[in-house]
Amino acid sequence: MSQSEQMNDEPSLERRNVLKGAGILGLGALATTTAASMAGVSNAFAAEGQMHHGHATGSKNAKMIAALHDCIRTGDECIHHCLMEFKAGDSAMADCARIVMQTGAFCAAHAKLVTLESAHMKEMCELSIKLCTDCEKECRKHEKKHSTCKACADACAACIKECKAYLKA
Repeated sequence: MSQSEQMNDEPSLERRNVLKGAGILGLGALATTTAASMAGVSNAFAAEGQMHHGHATGSKNAKMIAALHDCIRTGDECIHHCLMEFKAGDSAMADCARIVMQTGAFCAAHAKLVTLESAHMKEMCELSIKLCTDCEKECRKHEKKHSTCKACADACAACIKECKAYLKA
């Protein structure tokens, strides 16, 4: 390659690197925006009587949906904290991470079925109470030392409360 071809290629390479960097920044911004909007999802679902295309939304089971989304969010934060503990060489929270991961996966499915007003709500609530009770118990073991565990346990308690209220109705 001649010197003039190399000089012409350098701006192209630099331009590609700038575009790659912009793409990475864009993805980061999208992830941040998504995370911020998910934090507000609970509040959006909890708002009674919201309208969408002229229909009321979220009013029937809004509190349960909000509790389930909060459980997922705080569970993700708890799992992240557990992973940081593992990275530091502390495996004491392995059971916590395992139980929280199971509970979060179930709560995500439960939230979707609640939103769709599934015919299996009763069974979902019964199982949610069991899973959230196990998760809450495990996280309570660590709540004095780790605030993320306390937040997760509190979110599980809120899910249990909403599921029990649904079953009584």
